[in-house]
Amino acid sequence: MAEVQSSDGDVEEFLARPLTAHLATHGPHVRPVWFLWEDHAFWILTGPWSTVLRDVDRDPRVALAVDTTDLATGATRQVVATGRAEILPWESRRGWRMLRRYLGDDEEAWEDRFQRYLRGEPGSVWLRLAVERPRLVDLSFVPSPPPTET
Repeated sequence: MAEVQSSDGDVEEFLARPLTAHLATHGPHVRPVWFLWEDHAFWILTGPWSTVLRDVDRDPRVALAVDTTDLATGATRQVVATGRAEILPWESRRGWRMLRRYLGDDEEAWEDRFQRYLRGEPGSVWLRLAVERPRLVDLSFVPSPPPTET
């Protein structure tokens, strides 16, 4: 099936889902990350516990991919972004918006390690990857029928 690009509304709807992205830095390192898509940028929580700060300090060029595939239906969609990441100070309100996407609204039920970010975990920062106009690409396919038994 041919590659199909989706509308801006489709991009916003896709990136609003609590999906895991894969962030690649020039370590080289690739790591799964939670993200918040806001203000035309991917916001990723990080800090001194991760090699991402060292990698971005050395070379701010990064790539990020968010993708889904349903093998039963063949639905396959992806957003890929590249650019220069910047490290920005931690902001707990944005952190709450990101964490509730993945953990739900009940902060009391969150593990302590996630609650600590809202209280200003020392060293917490944002990695921000600005993307002017991300593209959602539809790479869906028609799955083969299951093999028949003889």
